[in-house]
Amino acid sequence: MTATNPSTPPTPPTPETPPTPAAPAAPASGDGPAGRRPLLNRRLAEFGTTIFAEMSALAVRTGAINLGQGFPDTDGPEEVREAAVRALRDGRGNQYPPGPGVPELRAAITDHQLKRYGLAYDPDTEVLVTAGATEAIAASLLALVEPGDEVIALEPYYDSYAASIALAGGTRVPVTLRPREGAYHLDLDELRDAVTPRTRLILLNSPHNPTGTVLTREELAAVAALAVERDLLVVTDEVYEHLVFDGEHLPIASFPGMRERTVTISSAGKTFAFTGWKVGWLTATPELVSAVRSAKQFLTYVSAGPFQYAVAEALRLPDGYFEDLRDDLRAKRDLLSAGLVAAGFEVYRPAGTYFVTTDIRPLGESDGFAFCRALPERCGVVAVPNAVFYDHREQGAPFVRFAFCKRAEVLADAAARLKTLAAG
Repeated sequence: MTATNPSTPPTPPTPETPPTPAAPAAPASGDGPAGRRPLLNRRLAEFGTTIFAEMSALAVRTGAINLGQGFPDTDGPEEVREAAVRALRDGRGNQYPPGPGVPELRAAITDHQLKRYGLAYDPDTEVLVTAGATEAIAASLLALVEPGDEVIALEPYYDSYAASIALAGGTRVPVTLRPREGAYHLDLDELRDAVTPRTRLILLNSPHNPTGTVLTREELAAVAALAVERDLLVVTDEVYEHLVFDGEHLPIASFPGMRERTVTISSAGKTFAFTGWKVGWLTATPELVSAVRSAKQFLTYVSAGPFQYAVAEALRLPDGYFEDLRDDLRAKRDLLSAGLVAAGFEVYRPAGTYFVTTDIRPLGESDGFAFCRALPERCGVVAVPNAVFYDHREQGAPFVRFAFCKRAEVLADAAARLKTLAAG
């Protein structure tokens, strides 16, 4: 996905990280522009400064290795970068591109979906290019959710989900993935119990950030059957689709009854290591695309013109590129995971994504926030507390996430530094 995406929106505050205070209200006389009302929209009042900003600043201040935020420390393929330069020089995309995205990219997206997953989409009516997956998520929720609607999300969740649901006026209903036997698992009974007459959609994420879970065919089939039975929409964040190390990626749109009710989201950032370009997209029926575009046009309108042409070429890279990417990141996952085990963490080995989740209790710790804030001074490494991804903060308190989308020598250095924790 993310995750995750590196330009990360605000996360809900915690008692340990109070939100950034709003500016003072205007004078009681009402002469000020806001009167007595706080300046910040009440739907965003629970969201404070993102933990990623805090931890990245801590990495800079201490000179620590930053394994907190999910962005690579090297650029992607040279031919893709040169394609962007060529587009700039040729004057392609320097002015506003078409609202749905440039035709070349929309065609490449539909070809990708057909070749990889057997999903046929019309490039003219069933594709929408966005400013990264983050905008695709926000636009989808703003378009499809109304005040009073409930949105089910798998907890822990990528932090923009909560903010986007709040902006739409919806109510988030977390279904918690729980660790068991070295991995995180979805409780299908809990998911079914979460559906009420007010449920509008399920917000799915597989491969899942931050846990690295890849939902199985059986799990996805059960989610699909539930969505069909209860006539629910599904918005699915699949930005890590090419970063599956164990198992396989199966788009839920490919399951019976799901194509007509699913918005599938992906992006170029994680697959091609150009996270700063912010090129994302979604595929869905013409009706769903039209609805989401109605919201998206008032967010960025359009973006990343020349980069869209480059991503079109990237999506047509030979299969060997995607295989090498997966194999390289699998090796890095194993390198960092082994180092974390040697340092004394309990490690939940991810089946996909950029991230590995650890339990700090074997180290005699239980507060992920305190642990992560002290870690740069203790051994020169930055991580992120998983509790920021939870509504049920106590569920995530002892878990900490590390990113392994870095050069192998950086990961080896980080592992060596972390090993000092084992010595007490």
